[in-house]
Amino acid sequence: MKKAAFIFLCPGSDPDKDRKVVKTEYMELSAIPVENYEAAARVAGELADQGIGCIELCGGFGIKGMYLVKEAVGDRAQIGAVRFDAHPGLNFESGDKRFDQ
Repeated sequence: MKKAAFIFLCPGSDPDKDRKVVKTEYMELSAIPVENYEAAARVAGELADQGIGCIELCGGFGIKGMYLVKEAVGDRAQIGAVRFDAHPGLNFESGDKRFDQ
């Protein structure tokens, strides 16, 4: 069975408690909310350690966010992303703008 994950930005979420798993005959998909890029990188690294080789990021992740996740995962998983220049779920901002410090 193929295992994959979808990480999405969601203020006030707890990735350890709020995650859900959808299982079908062919795939097990974990949907995991995170508050920010730092949490996303941590969670993605944990997923890669568990053998999940396909991680997709929600449209709120900008280029910087995707870079941070890829750095945390290295070659252990493939990272993909949905793209929005201004994400409707983040008050029409990019995560890069919101989480840029």
